[in-house]
Formats: sequence, structure tokens, C-alpha cells
Amino acid sequence: MSDLRNVIVIGSGPAGYTAGLYASRANLEPLLFEGVQPGGQLMITTDVENYPGFPEGVQGPELMELFKKQAERFGCETIAQNVDEVDFSERPFKVVSEGKEYRARSVVVSTGATAKLLGIESETRLMGYGVSACATCDGFFFKDKDVCIVGGGDTAMEEAMFLTRFARKVHVIHRRDELRASKIMQERARKNEKIDFLWNREVVEVLDPAQKKVEAVKLKDTVSGEESVRETEGLFIAIGHRPNTEIFEGKLEMDDVGYLKTTRTTRTSVEGVFACGDVMDPVWRQAITAAGTGCAAAIDAERWLEAQEG
Repeated sequence: MSDLRNVIVIGSGPAGYTAGLYASRANLEPLLFEGVQPGGQLMITTDVENYPGFPEGVQGPELMELFKKQAERFGCETIAQNVDEVDFSERPFKVVSEGKEYRARSVVVSTGATAKLLGIESETRLMGYGVSACATCDGFFFKDKDVCIVGGGDTAMEEAMFLTRFARKVHVIHRRDELRASKIMQERARKNEKIDFLWNREVVEVLDPAQKKVEAVKLKDTVSGEESVRETEGLFIAIGHRPNTEIFEGKLEMDDVGYLKTTRTTRTSVEGVFACGDVMDPVWRQAITAAGTGCAAAIDAERWLEAQEG
């Protein structure tokens, strides 16, 4: 065994760093694999104004750096590498990263989820500058503004209605002529006077990356192929999230989408493996809830390890 640990945390972000912090303070000497882009989704978030303790707001990357420093202060060892393979079939568990094998008495999974995006360059360049994948996080910044949202499911309708609390007008862009959302969600959205629908449209470009702000979207009619430009001050993407659980397929129980299943605590289907943050949360997906489950996972791991020794 090249390196045996009490706890290995796979993934960073609010959940992973909090798990690392609590495990460190419990003298479990955790090893935390941050991934090649440490910090999770908050690394592409500019202003965070809804995290308690920061009344003036904080930049997403700055917040994650503070999380990391606090975990490291208490002895959490961090490595900016991905985990390529896991074996939970026997204990101690096996974790492989960049060809090196690590062993762990317990594992905390906090690999998060990735918002599905449209896949266009301008969308990526303007992420955090008027383009967002989280209305709950960023809706406040669009007071009295005209915004667009892409999607046709329940999440898109929920986020569209949430945006009407702030925005002057919300245009729902959908590539078909009918929504996938449940009937009750469709009815609520249609009754909202601030929401209108742009049917059979898809976004092919966001303008203007050169200005570092959203000024308009270029739309393509999915029936005729005709292109048009609609002025807007913000674009929200609500076409779903994909949990980062590929390496756990066949090893941990998941739902149909790929979110890890947990018990009332953070326990997964394998004894000694725990999950926290967006990788097991298809509902809230907030930094504060992720941090809370990170705390819970570390405490669950600590108590489980104590029970093994007893």
C-alpha cells in the first residue's frame, strides 16, 4: 500500500473543502484531490452575494481560495489532480490518480455537477459577464433588465419565474413549439405577465464578447433556418445539470440522471463511502447547502471510522 489514509476526499468546491476542513479538525489527516480545476463551479462565478458572512459580497474564486486555506490551516493535504479510477470492492478502498495508487479507510465524494451548456464559444467567454447557469445565484444582478432563458423543462420554468422577481421581462427560448415541463409549471409560467415565449428558436451566438457584456443573442429558427438578433441584457442557461459521476458508474448506486444516492445521512450504497455537494443534490445546488453536506459527510466518516475501531 503506497499511501494509506483515514479519509480521501475526491473533489473540491464548497463541499469538498468543508469536508477536508472538518476531517482535519478531527485529526483524520485527510488527502483531498481538488481536480485539475480546483474550486468547482464557483471558479466561473464572479460575484457571490448570498453566502453568509460576506455582507459586501465576494468573488467566487476568492471564496474558494479562502475555503482551501482554512482547510489547509488544519492540516488537510490538497493535490490539484483528477482521480482516474476507484475500487470500492474491498477495504481499504483504492483510489488512482496519475498512475499512483492511494488507499483509504473511508472516502468522501464531492465531485460536483456540471451545468449543461449550449456549446458555443461566446457563451463560454461571457460566463459570469451576463451569461449564467444559475438564476438563484445571479438573478439579483438583473433588476429591471430584459433577460432571456434557454430551456423547456420544469427547472427552466422555475428559474424563469424566479427571474421575474427582478427582471423587467423574461423571454423563454425553446427549440420546439411545446414545453417539456409539467402542466402545472407550464400554466404558472404562461400566467406570469413578465414571461413570454420564443418558440422554435435556438441561440447560435451571444453578443458581444468584445464588450465583456451581454448585449443581444443571435437566434436561429429551427423550422425555417432564418436568423435574427434579439437585444437582451442577460442570458440564463437552464437545460439541466450533469453530475460528475462517470468514474463511479457500476460502483455506487445512482439515480437515472447519475446523481449519487444517499441515505438520510451522506452514506452511499457502499459502507465507508460518503457523498456531499452537487454530486448528490439535484434540488438546491447552492454553495451554502454544498458546504453543509460537506460538514455532514466528514462527521459521518469520522463516526463510521470510530465504529470500525470499536
